[in-house]
Amino acid sequence: MTLSSVIWRCIIVLLTFSINYFPLLHVGCQRAITSGYLTAEPAPLFLMGSNLTVYCHTDKCDRSSKISMKLNGKPVDKWERINCTTVKFHLPSIWIPLSAAICWQTSDYMTKLVDGLDLLAGLPPDKPDTITCETARSSSLINCSWTRGQETYLPTLYNISVNRENGSQIRLFQIQGADKITIPRRMLDENTTYLIIITASNHFGTSQSDPVVLRVKDIVIPESPIIMKIEFQSNSVAAILQWKSNESSVHLRPHVKLRTNNTSWEMRAGVELSKNLIRTDNLTHLTEYEFQMKICNTAPELTRTNASSITARKALLCSKWSPSMRKTSPGKGPSQQLQVWRKVERQGTDGQRNVTVLWKPLPPEDFSGKVIEYDIFLDNGQKLKTCAAEYFQCAVQLPAEVSSLSISAVTTYGKSPPADVILKQSGIAILPTADDSAVFVSWSWTTGNYPLKQEEELQYYVMEWTNVPGKGLWWQKLPKDLNSTSITGTLTTEPLGNLSVHIRTSNASSDFFF
Repeated sequence: MTLSSVIWRCIIVLLTFSINYFPLLHVGCQRAITSGYLTAEPAPLFLMGSNLTVYCHTDKCDRSSKISMKLNGKPVDKWERINCTTVKFHLPSIWIPLSAAICWQTSDYMTKLVDGLDLLAGLPPDKPDTITCETARSSSLINCSWTRGQETYLPTLYNISVNRENGSQIRLFQIQGADKITIPRRMLDENTTYLIIITASNHFGTSQSDPVVLRVKDIVIPESPIIMKIEFQSNSVAAILQWKSNESSVHLRPHVKLRTNNTSWEMRAGVELSKNLIRTDNLTHLTEYEFQMKICNTAPELTRTNASSITARKALLCSKWSPSMRKTSPGKGPSQQLQVWRKVERQGTDGQRNVTVLWKPLPPEDFSGKVIEYDIFLDNGQKLKTCAAEYFQCAVQLPAEVSSLSISAVTTYGKSPPADVILKQSGIAILPTADDSAVFVSWSWTTGNYPLKQEEELQYYVMEWTNVPGKGLWWQKLPKDLNSTSITGTLTTEPLGNLSVHIRTSNASSDFFF
């Protein structure tokens, strides 16, 4: 068995006190075989932060042996030999609530345990403060609570005295180490004024609160509300809570708190829509929320008293928090229109035109879930065709008189706003030019065609090109204030085919020029 072995075996030390809270007794410990004893000055129970002296006394004198001590497993370096059986150890400024001092005697042939001693540090109690009492309208109990201040690390007794205004005591409650108590409501008259005084005491001192006025009718809080239903409006991250309460006061105002995944509660400022309806904004899509509510009286009475030791305070009387209700917010539907273009073939002999509608995919951050399909509509709102989600172009046949279409992306959580596809052409020409590298494109207006007609407004340009004839159409939407752009990516390494720049006005598109 080595010096680091745990010979002083105490799985847990439970400290109790005599009537005078001293001396300390060991409970539930298995005592090892010892060869002496330990004493402490001023005492094993001491004021936290104090300097302590521990004496190690051996049963027999052995001048050739060495006496050592460990405090919480660490060697104590400051010591003084008093005689052949006693060594004094100095323990400066101990701030640990519970410590173990163990003394050893080492000779040439063996090390043996002298004894061990438990050292308990504590603090006097702070003055009980922030005393509050409340009861619900239908409750038979009054719940009082207070703040205890700093931790004492010792058993601390609290005496709660209920007195009349003249100071005579009518009831005394005692509770150990707590910060709340329940008083039967029937013990107190609803209209009588009482004083509550709380006294805290332990081995190191006593502290008394200021008297606090208590009148039952002034501490009645509203009954807790009940959340009946939570709804999210379509594609919205605002939750609407419908609630009810047995209270009818016009001065009651609802308050909401919420959390996700059992995290800390967060208070939210709600918008009251009507009686028993409140909205909470700025939530996150596809998130499960836990909601609770309480209601507060916004016009409590002000308690007045002539007692000089009482400070009358106006407090907000609130109900307890309601039971929780959980709800998952909906996914986000798209808010942006699709970027669209079209390719119009010549009219056939049957009067029909072949039109290819092209679009760019929606930005992933603009919606939740996935795209299910794309819907194309005539200008009268009739659905013309449904296109598969994996494609970004779709061919349709149209009569010559159809001048526009619209297209929307259908996602898991809603549709994108319809994007107009203008088929009518303005007849205004703009001519593209490309430099030798075939990656820089600029354009200018044909003389006499700019500005546009007064009733038309330029909205944007569309540049259209092919990189290898017969292998598909490429296009790009450009702001209206540009007159040049670059073609980048893999296209710059391949032959540039047909290229045109078109304008999109408020009611038409330009002709094609290749």
